[in-house]
Amino acid sequence: MNLLILGGTVFLGRHLVDAALARGHAVTLFNRGQHNPELFPNIVKLRGNRDGDLAVLEGRRWDAVIDTCGFIPRIVRASAEMLADRVDHYTFISSISALADFSPRGLDESAPVAQLKDGDSLEKVTEGSYGPLKALCEQAVEQAMAHRTLVLRPGLIVGPHDPTDRFTYWPHRIARGGEVLAPGDPNRLVQIIDARDLAEWNIRMVEQKRTGIFNATGPADTLTMGQMLEDSRRVSGSDARITWVDEQFLLDAGVGAWIEVPLWIPEKENEGGLMAINCRKAIAAGLTFRPLADTIRDTLAWDATRPADVARRAGMKRERETELQVMWHKQKAPL
Repeated sequence: MNLLILGGTVFLGRHLVDAALARGHAVTLFNRGQHNPELFPNIVKLRGNRDGDLAVLEGRRWDAVIDTCGFIPRIVRASAEMLADRVDHYTFISSISALADFSPRGLDESAPVAQLKDGDSLEKVTEGSYGPLKALCEQAVEQAMAHRTLVLRPGLIVGPHDPTDRFTYWPHRIARGGEVLAPGDPNRLVQIIDARDLAEWNIRMVEQKRTGIFNATGPADTLTMGQMLEDSRRVSGSDARITWVDEQFLLDAGVGAWIEVPLWIPEKENEGGLMAINCRKAIAAGLTFRPLADTIRDTLAWDATRPADVARRAGMKRERETELQVMWHKQKAPL
């Protein structure tokens, strides 16, 4: 196949290129050239801006396009309309965040999608508008290319080259050893998907010209926070000692969920379904998952190539963790 990838040089995008090339496909990238422009020197790279500068796509044709970087409905619609007569198939990488309500567990693809709130902008992505905007982008693509679209809704994407550090924090912190502060219940469910598994499945789905909406996270069986940290300790050979602390203690101390303590969502938020998504449809369509140990090992290997002083975008600072550990042990000490 002759594939066009919008983006293609950051995280999932670069894994999509690798997967496509490994399966013998020709790949063209369209992006602004602002991130990792040195990657993939032997494939065609078209430079432009999705917001009003699509001219370089004119006069060309591809079998399919994969849109990895669509967030604003107007811009996604313009890309889809431009490519409607130039490709046979359009994959849009959406997000589980497109769903409206994460209080129930087992949400499938039929669950209602999120809606923008009064005052939210159609032109600005915020924490609150990200999901609703993704839902509108899905609709824009389907309207432009009816019955030729594949919408993938990943959960938390993890693995090498992850710029968010939300998963990387935990293997890195466990590998560092010592006492590790962990949030709440070790039996809390966790769902993640290795970017390479998502990318390889995406390419296979495009080859088959599959259409429709698919939730895409994993693993196939249940995974708990405790299992994830224990696997990280085993893979890294660390002497880490995990101290599980009460959610209320963290909340009272003003600790931030999800970013400061990655993968932690307080029970009071009533969003337990976010880590309990129904992905049976995707698994039936061929989505497979490598062992978690492989993801941890490869993430640690990649993380080790980064500068020691790299600015991490998620995770607790050492000083803050130490402060909380002292507070926790003092609180639990016998009178």
